[in-house]
Amino acid sequence: MATKTSPKTGSKSAPKTSSKSAPSKSASSKAASSKSGPSKSASSKPASSKSGSSRGGSSKGSGSGKPNALQTPLQPSKELAAVVGAGQLSRGEVVSKVWEYIKSKDLQNPQNRREILADDKLKKVFGKDKVTMFEMNKHLAQHLK
Repeated sequence: MATKTSPKTGSKSAPKTSSKSAPSKSASSKAASSKSGPSKSASSKPASSKSGSSRGGSSKGSGSGKPNALQTPLQPSKELAAVVGAGQLSRGEVVSKVWEYIKSKDLQNPQNRREILADDKLKKVFGKDKVTMFEMNKHLAQHLK
């Protein structure tokens, strides 16, 4: 094809090519750039993670600082130690061990699973025959120091 001259500007335009021709330069340059080293976005990721950690707040699992109330080791009373053991345990571990004890002895009320029917050991901890699972932590807290 011949080049055409624009009547308004007098400049020559490039000849038109058919759609079956080779890929354009921009497509081949994209392929070449993906084969070359890391792009700018990949190198900017570590910089963005650094800015997120410098906010001053603590994140879960950071391992720094003092443990929260659920992680602080506490000594159970003699009554509670009969159920969970004599060693120091965190509040979360105490609750888990009490639930293990309750389930192993089948102490949940079959008609209302939210109620715990205390046996002799748990009566000393709870102070009564029957407590709800929501009351249980209140009673356990009185036996942890």
